[in-house]
Amino acid sequence: MSIFSHLCIAVLFSIAAVAAMSPASAITLAKDGETEYVIVIAADAIPAEKTAARELAGTLKQVTGAEFAVVSERQAAPGTRQILVGPSNRARSVAPDVNWGSLAADETVVRTAGNTLILAGGRPRGTLYAVYTFLEDTAGCRWWTPTESTIPNKPTLSVPPLNIRHAPKFVSREAFYRFPIEDPIFASRLKLNGHFSPITEEYGGHMGFIGFVHTFYAWVPPDKHFAAHPEWFSLINGKRTTQHAQLCLTNPELLKEMTRVVLEKIGENPSLGLISVSQNDCHNPCQCDKCRALAEAEGSEAGPLIAFVNAVAEEVEKKYPNVLVETLAYQYTRKPPKTLKPRKNVVVRLCSIECDFSQPLNSDANATFRDDILGWKAIAPNLFIWNYVTDFAAYIQPHPNMAALAPDLRFFADSNVIGVFEQGDCFTTVGDFVRLRNWVIAHLLWDPSRDQNALVREFAAGYYGPAAKQMLSYLRLVENAWMRKPGRLSCYNTDLTFLTIHDMTEAARLFDEAARAVKGQPALEERIRRERLPLDHVWLLRYEDLKHAAKDSGIAFAGPSDPRAACEEFIALCEKWDARHATEGLPFAPYAAQLRGRFRGPAPSVEELSALPKADVIELQQDAFHLPGQADWAGIVDDPGASDGKAARMPANHAQWAVQLAITEELAKAARGEWAIYLVVRCDATAGDGNAFDFGVFNDKAKTEVIRGTAAIGRMRGPEYKVLDAGAHKLRAGMYVWVAPRANASEVQAVYVDRIVLVRQK
Repeated sequence: MSIFSHLCIAVLFSIAAVAAMSPASAITLAKDGETEYVIVIAADAIPAEKTAARELAGTLKQVTGAEFAVVSERQAAPGTRQILVGPSNRARSVAPDVNWGSLAADETVVRTAGNTLILAGGRPRGTLYAVYTFLEDTAGCRWWTPTESTIPNKPTLSVPPLNIRHAPKFVSREAFYRFPIEDPIFASRLKLNGHFSPITEEYGGHMGFIGFVHTFYAWVPPDKHFAAHPEWFSLINGKRTTQHAQLCLTNPELLKEMTRVVLEKIGENPSLGLISVSQNDCHNPCQCDKCRALAEAEGSEAGPLIAFVNAVAEEVEKKYPNVLVETLAYQYTRKPPKTLKPRKNVVVRLCSIECDFSQPLNSDANATFRDDILGWKAIAPNLFIWNYVTDFAAYIQPHPNMAALAPDLRFFADSNVIGVFEQGDCFTTVGDFVRLRNWVIAHLLWDPSRDQNALVREFAAGYYGPAAKQMLSYLRLVENAWMRKPGRLSCYNTDLTFLTIHDMTEAARLFDEAARAVKGQPALEERIRRERLPLDHVWLLRYEDLKHAAKDSGIAFAGPSDPRAACEEFIALCEKWDARHATEGLPFAPYAAQLRGRFRGPAPSVEELSALPKADVIELQQDAFHLPGQADWAGIVDDPGASDGKAARMPANHAQWAVQLAITEELAKAARGEWAIYLVVRCDATAGDGNAFDFGVFNDKAKTEVIRGTAAIGRMRGPEYKVLDAGAHKLRAGMYVWVAPRANASEVQAVYVDRIVLVRQK
C-alpha cells in the first residue's frame, strides 16, 4: 500500500473497539513459568511481522519465564494453543469480520477468540504495534528510555477478553528527542515513525522524506544558478538577492528547473514517498509584480507558494502517483490563501512557532493560529503540524508548557491533522524532564484521547519510584508559577523571573526530599539528580538577585553556598550526561565557558572601563555597528548620557538582532589572543522587574551561538549606562556581537547601545 493510501485511510479509521465475534473468557498464556502456547506467523510474514514475533517471544520469556516457540502456519500442529501474530490465514479465519486488506499501515487488531490470541495489523507496522500494545497494556511492560524499562515478573499470565482495534489519527508521529532518534528500536516500541528515527524494515520502517523542510536552496542552489538566473530569486527592495531570502515563485523557468530537480530526486529514492518543496528558514518572499499580485489576491504569501507547489505536484503525480509533495505554512506563509487549494498529493505542514505555549493552541491566547489551522483544515487534503515543545533559547531550564500538550494534540486530531512533528529537546539529554516528556508525548501521539495527567503519574511512579510525589509536586509548582505571571511563553524563552524566591526555595526542598526518598538506590538517585539540573541552572543564572530576594524576604537562602563550586558541579554533570547543546545554536562546551565567566568577578563599571590602559582596550562606537533589516528596528540617536553623545536606539516592539558588531578580518588580527567583550547599554523602562533585552555572540561561519545572555530591567533601566559582560573569547572573523529587544513594549520602551568595548585578557 502506498503512503498516499495510508494518509487517506487514516482519516477514515479510528476504532477503539469492535463488536465481539462471540462470548469470550480469560485465557492463561503461562502458568507457573510454563506455557502451552506457540506464536504463529504467516508463511508470507514480512520482516516487521517476524520481528514482532521475536519481540513477543523474548519479552514474554522475561515476564513469565516460559519459552514461547515461534512457528509458521505450516509448522503449527493442529490443536495447539496459538498466539497469532500478523494477518495470517489462521487470523483471517478466526476474525473474518476484519477486512484485513484495508487496514492502514499502523492499524492494530488485538483480540481473543476462544483460547486464541490475535495480535495483528496493517502492513508494514500494524502487527508490531499490536504486539507492543499488548505487552504494554496487558502484560504491564514499560520502556521508559532506550536503556531503562520495567518488565514485570508474572510466571502466571492471564489475559482478559480483548477486542480492540485502533488506527492512530496521526499517520506520521515524531517526538523530536535524542532517545527515539538515536535508538530506532525504542522509537518503534513507542510507536513513533517519523523522519528522524532511522527505523529499519525489520521494525517497520518510517515515514522518511526526500529533503526535510527549507529545501528551496537545496534544490535550486544560489551558488549554481544566481549568476545566470538572478530572476529565479527574491526581488527585495528592487534588487535580486539570495541573502536571507526565497525564490521567485511566479517565474516559469524556475518552475521548470524545480520540477526537473524534484523528479530527479524522487527517481533516486521513490520508496520514501514524501519530498519537501518548502521555503527557506527566513522571511523575504519575492516582491516582484507577479508575486506581489498573487499574494495580494490570495490575502497571503501562501498564495504564490501553493500555486508553485501545486504545479510541481501536478507533474510529480504523472510520473510518481504515490509520492506526496510537502511544503510549509510557516511564519509569513502561515495564513491560508483565499481561493487556492492544495492538490490531493500536496502535504501542508503548518507551524506554530509564534504561539504562546503555556496555553492550548485553540485558546483565545492563540486565536490567530487557531483561525489559521481551521482555515487550512477546510482546504488541505493532507495537513501536518510542526509544533514546538522545546525552548530553543535555553534547553537546560524549566519550561512550563506541559499543560497544553494533550489539548494541543486533541485539537490537531479534531482539525483533521494526520501528521505531527513535536520538536523537543533533541540536542540535549539533560533538558527539562526530557525523558518524561518524550514518553508522554509519544503515547499522546498514538492516542490523543489518553489522560495526560494519568500518563505523567504513571511515568513518575515507574521512573522515580518513591520520589514520584516530589517530582509531581515540582512540576505543578513550575506550571503554577508561570500562570501567576502575565505574558506569553515562547519557544525562545529566557525569562526565569517567573520563579520567585519562594518558588525556588520550595523547589529546592522538594528535590532534597526526593533525594532522601531514593537514597541508597543508585539508579533512582541518578535520575533525581539529573532532573535537578535545570533548577540548579536557575540558581546559577540568577544567583545574585535570588540571594538579595532571600535577604529581602527574610528567608534562608536555599541556593548554593559556593556558586563557583556549584557551577563546576553543574558543568561536570552536564558533560557526564552528554549535554551536547545549551541552546539550539550553542554547543555546551562554549556555553560552559560562558557560565564560568559569570563567576570570574563582576563586570567593571563604566568609569573603571574607561580607566583601563589604552593598549589593552579596543573601543567601538556606533559607526562600527551594523543595523540590519528595517529602518524602524534601530537607528542612531543623540543621547547626552552616551560616551560620545550618540547611541544606537532600538524600540522594544520587536525582537530582532537589530544592533550588530561584526568581527572583521582586520579586527580579528588586531585582537589576537583572548579578549573580554563588554557592552555598554541601558534601557528606558516602566516596569521594575523582568527581562530588558537579550545579547550574544554568534559565529556566522560555523552557524553556532558562542554566547547568549539576558539583561534584567532592574539593573539596566534609567539614563545611566551599565556594563554587560559577554565573556572572554578568541575573536575570529565571521563572528559578530548582537543586541536585541524582547518585543515587550508595555514594559520596556527602548534599548540604547552606547559602545562595545574589547579588553585584552592577561
